[in-house]
Amino acid sequence: MTDLEAQVAWFRRQMFGAHSEKLVINSPMQDKLALPETPQIERATRTVTYQRRTPVAEKRPIPAEVFKDLPVVETVVILPEEVRAEPEAFEHISEESTFEVDLIGPKLVKREIVRPKFRRKADRSQAPVVAPALPRPAMGGYAAAGLLAYIVISKYQHHLPLYRLETMSIQWGAQLSRKSMADWIRLVSDWVEPIYKLMLCELLAGHYLQCDETPVKFLDPDEKGHRAIQGYLWVVSTPGGDVVFDWRLTRRHGELTTLLTDDYAGLLQSDGYEAYASYAEVHPAVTWLGCWAHARRYFFEAQGDNPRITQAALRLIGRMYRREREWDEQNLTAEQRGLERAKPEGLARTMNSLKRLAVWARQRIRPKSPLGKACDYLLGQWAPLSAHLNHGVSRLDNNLVENAIRPSCIGKKNWLFIGHPDAGQRSAILYSLIVSCQRHGKDPLAYLKDILTRLPRLTNQDDLRPLTPRLWQPSAS
Repeated sequence: MTDLEAQVAWFRRQMFGAHSEKLVINSPMQDKLALPETPQIERATRTVTYQRRTPVAEKRPIPAEVFKDLPVVETVVILPEEVRAEPEAFEHISEESTFEVDLIGPKLVKREIVRPKFRRKADRSQAPVVAPALPRPAMGGYAAAGLLAYIVISKYQHHLPLYRLETMSIQWGAQLSRKSMADWIRLVSDWVEPIYKLMLCELLAGHYLQCDETPVKFLDPDEKGHRAIQGYLWVVSTPGGDVVFDWRLTRRHGELTTLLTDDYAGLLQSDGYEAYASYAEVHPAVTWLGCWAHARRYFFEAQGDNPRITQAALRLIGRMYRREREWDEQNLTAEQRGLERAKPEGLARTMNSLKRLAVWARQRIRPKSPLGKACDYLLGQWAPLSAHLNHGVSRLDNNLVENAIRPSCIGKKNWLFIGHPDAGQRSAILYSLIVSCQRHGKDPLAYLKDILTRLPRLTNQDDLRPLTPRLWQPSAS
């Protein structure tokens, strides 16, 4: 009965409570959630006074600063009626100026490309001469690099299904067929695939990877009943580096070996999925690191089960994150951070206290209770979680790569499924470039338009590294 009550409380929090995992003790919102109350033990109290700094109110930026770089496309001068009636009777002494911001939506336009033909006047028997056609991403087609980039961004960054773009295109000036846009996405994917492979090679050449995976449904024409089947987008990244998605039909352990290959050596950080532990076990040069955000989440969701123990665990984990933030502000090197972590006053003592708390609590609570599951996860993952003490280059959690997955999770709520197994890898390639641009503060639309203009002019001997999102710079106009 107690387990059922805990499940009901969890569902209530998911449906009606805040989804933030920020630790709030004695929150006044708790009564509004109608959660079961936990009996509190009366304790002696004493009055404590303290001082704290008043937070500075955040200043809202003024519009003139926000829009100072926008181009002025039109200037409207409004003259008083008196001046228009007698302009010679007035002189201009000053003016009052303001502005408004408008939006000019997407509009289809044609760019004519003319290649005149010539022949020699002195010898008309010779063949006419004509300039070679400019290399374009859609040779023989009508889609320019800007249009191709806009369609890709609309689907993979703004999560618009192609059928919706087909309807919207009427307002742009002419209807674009869904089939044409699907062909364009395949075309763009083919063009940028060499850059995608280079990004993956550069990640595997490093010594610290963060990995995760997310399910995505797809349609297989060979499947009976044409029902949707579940595939997976695997994600590989490193803090400050590019993000690479890879499409797989399953989540089996062997998929990780084909993705990372047998040659990778270094740190591999993930959640508790067994595939990562299995990969590290058969590859001695790989060290598996755990994710403290996952461990914390179990305790956060168990607060209704035993608030005293769970809040003690959350405070200990919070202490580790505070130390990490302090070291970030001090700009410590990886070597310096590793030394600080191993010190008793660093993370070692806090981790040991947390482990002792979990062992003590595990002997006194039900194994299937939320707190029991939290302790089981922490103790079962203790080896990869505590391995952070030996590696200053690592982050405590896998949140960076989990945040990189979010755009695909939002997208599949709009387009529901991938239409064909082969389209999964195309989505993975395009997500890789767009999410990497967002991580590095680059405009994905400008990036795609630029590289789709450059790539047709390159040869197999040209270096593609300047075209990766991490190193890309706009072409000089």
